[in-house]
Amino acid sequence: MGWSYEEAIAYLDDHTDLERMAAGTWEPPTLDRMRALSELLADPQHAQPAIHVTGTNGKGSTVRMATALLAAHNLSVGTYTSPDLERITERLSRNGEPIDDESFAEAIGAIADLEGLSGIRPHRFEILTLAAFRWFADLPVDAAVVEVGLGGRWDATNVVDATVAVVTNVALDHTEVLGPTRHDVAKEKAGIIKPGSTLVLGESDPAMASIFEQQGAGRTLLRDRDFGCTANRVAVGGRSLDLFTPEASYDDVYLSVHGAHQGDNAAAAVAAAEAFFGRALDEEVLREALAAVAVPGRFEVIARSPLVILDGAHNPVGATAAAATLDDFAVGGDRLLVIGMNKGRDPLEMLEAFNTRAARGVIACAADFVRAMPPEEIADAARSLGVDAEVVRHVPDAVRRAIAIASEDDLVLVAGSLYVVGEARRRVS
Repeated sequence: MGWSYEEAIAYLDDHTDLERMAAGTWEPPTLDRMRALSELLADPQHAQPAIHVTGTNGKGSTVRMATALLAAHNLSVGTYTSPDLERITERLSRNGEPIDDESFAEAIGAIADLEGLSGIRPHRFEILTLAAFRWFADLPVDAAVVEVGLGGRWDATNVVDATVAVVTNVALDHTEVLGPTRHDVAKEKAGIIKPGSTLVLGESDPAMASIFEQQGAGRTLLRDRDFGCTANRVAVGGRSLDLFTPEASYDDVYLSVHGAHQGDNAAAAVAAAEAFFGRALDEEVLREALAAVAVPGRFEVIARSPLVILDGAHNPVGATAAAATLDDFAVGGDRLLVIGMNKGRDPLEMLEAFNTRAARGVIACAADFVRAMPPEEIADAARSLGVDAEVVRHVPDAVRRAIAIASEDDLVLVAGSLYVVGEARRRVS
């Protein structure tokens, strides 16, 4: 008898979950378990060519755009992402469709059997990564687009030998693991670049470039030199972009997601897809793919009157981008912010990045997550900026409170953590 979905979840929950571990309890990094277990599975991560994506911000959006571009060109594409917003099966998908419960349980059960035979006890994220690679190989898919979980060099996904590596950008985040400087963070992210591969480098700071160039990529494409946006305009429901790559120019391309930063992500995704194929993309297919792409939890509108927007901005760079994107929305009323964040953030720095002084008020909350920051700290930081703040601890209640006190012309932004956004999506109608 095969496993049930519930049994698969129970097995996962019985293993070390680095995503939920508190800062200061990280283990020494290693790929030994992944390499040993992958070899016992006959290295399914090598069964198809791959695009491997890392970066401080924007990697999830870039992964979804790259997937859409490959799938629109008639490939079967397996995609692995993290974290999930509503359900764990979101992490494994084919052509944008999540794995079904039965296949998920079977894939997890196979890793459990392997653990029993080998005596090697993987971590939770390693199990999910192995299950994804095995599922992709069994389907099979023509290509895989794989999102790094954390950093790059020691991430469980780095057993893949990707033909194309994408680095969206480099900023300070997860410094307790990746190191205290941007140079340290860049070195960890550069670890996904394999000799002879194509590197699509979205980080254009010259001080960072040499770090990536030392990894032995066969070819490096640099944003604003080899690919990028020459125009990035607000459009109804998204952006209008003029894109250029080494292979072609694509003018007045409609992208169905909000924020100028998504133009940079789209340019990186197009460059990665072209590098994957080794040619320019079919222009009409590109237009159709980018016009239909969806990125849940990234400036996602879930209600109107008042306008309610979810955004997974969880670090100062992301919060600054979110604040800039809010200016794209013409609303007659005020802004209300529902903010929850994880420990390790500076709440004052984050609130300043969100341009909180321009808001009518802040409702501070906390996700059901071991590393969630006490909402009282967020509220105190907001008050220090001269902004009214209240604490409504549970995310769904906080969102409902904001909607209740908002007028039809107001805008409610829910942000600060992907875990907060996930709870809002799951439990707020």
